[in-house]
Amino acid sequence: MAKIKEVRCIRTRANGIWTIVKVTTDQPGLYGIGSVSDVNHTPTVIAAVEEVIGPGLAGREAGHIEDIWQYVYSSGYWRNSSILNTAMGGIDMALWDIKGKEAGMPLYELLGGPCRAAVPCYAHASGHDVDALTDDIQRYVDEGWPVIRCQIGGYGGGGFIDADKALRPQNAWSQSHAFDDEAYLDNIPKMFETLRKRLGFGPKLTHDVHEHLRPQNAVTLSKLLEPYRLFFLEDVLPPEQVQWFRLIREQCTTPQAMGELFVNPHEYVPLITERLIDYVRVRVSKGGGITPCRKIAALCEFFGVQTAWQEGGDNDPVNQAAAIHLDMASTSFGIQEENHFAPEELEIFPGHCVQEGGYMHASDKPGLGIDIDEERARELLNDDSIGIHRAAEDRRADGSLVRP
Repeated sequence: MAKIKEVRCIRTRANGIWTIVKVTTDQPGLYGIGSVSDVNHTPTVIAAVEEVIGPGLAGREAGHIEDIWQYVYSSGYWRNSSILNTAMGGIDMALWDIKGKEAGMPLYELLGGPCRAAVPCYAHASGHDVDALTDDIQRYVDEGWPVIRCQIGGYGGGGFIDADKALRPQNAWSQSHAFDDEAYLDNIPKMFETLRKRLGFGPKLTHDVHEHLRPQNAVTLSKLLEPYRLFFLEDVLPPEQVQWFRLIREQCTTPQAMGELFVNPHEYVPLITERLIDYVRVRVSKGGGITPCRKIAALCEFFGVQTAWQEGGDNDPVNQAAAIHLDMASTSFGIQEENHFAPEELEIFPGHCVQEGGYMHASDKPGLGIDIDEERARELLNDDSIGIHRAAEDRRADGSLVRP
């Protein structure tokens, strides 16, 4: 069997937020790639891969994927951090890529074979008002997207009040707008009422709260949206307050999707086994890679929960490929979040997944089916655009922070 020779990172995208890990073996030309991208902690993850985890894998059998995952998981003693999960998740993807290449089959075949012809995805529609949003939704409907997410502007849109109109203290901190829970509770149900009157109940619609609400208001919003039959309501609670899903379940039938920020099985296992959510939205790399995420999908199957692996605009085509292969081979798959990449970005990744209408198609080449052109990857990187990226800083009228 092939043995691991080297583990190294390749940083790319103009702003440097994509990091691809490459695991080479002692077999000529045999290597695998995975995603260790972390928009907020890129240098930290690279150090974890190249200086901490990678050196300990040299000489190990590349095919011992489960054993390597378990070793890395416990090697730092403390478990389940976003940095550790991302580092070992990307390496795990690369090892599955190698395994598929050795077997001469695409990963979804190695995982048991396809359960579907292609992977249905949901689109991201938005607009500065309901009229613009309606037009954007209709565009996606016409293109054949089965599910469409609906947002007024960015995250929290519908709940922002101009700073000069908000009831702020005299010594208010400088900010252009303030988030108000009650405004959100008023505007988002009105948005869906208008959308259903204009579009009917044919289009399957979702909405992302992005954890902006206080827990009791998350319960209220879920109840208020029940008449509009959402496909799911996403991240209505922050991970620190997931116990409130039990109260939501008791109050209404609005389907719940949760997990974008999950890195610990103690977060998602109770929600799945107690059937408190309908879709689990862990990002494959943040969950620790293909090895644990296929176990999440299997767990979901027994409890009637479905997967909706998280993508997001900061994600890369390699993590997307890993998600699509899992989707293809899983009976508990529900829907896949889509992602858009510029043509010059896709040129870096030959064998990338292909989006046609509302469906994503995996490569039928061995392994993940996707490769990286390292020379083009380096050329795309713009040193002047690289910086430290931080999550959005939304605040309420009194200045208190709204957790994203």
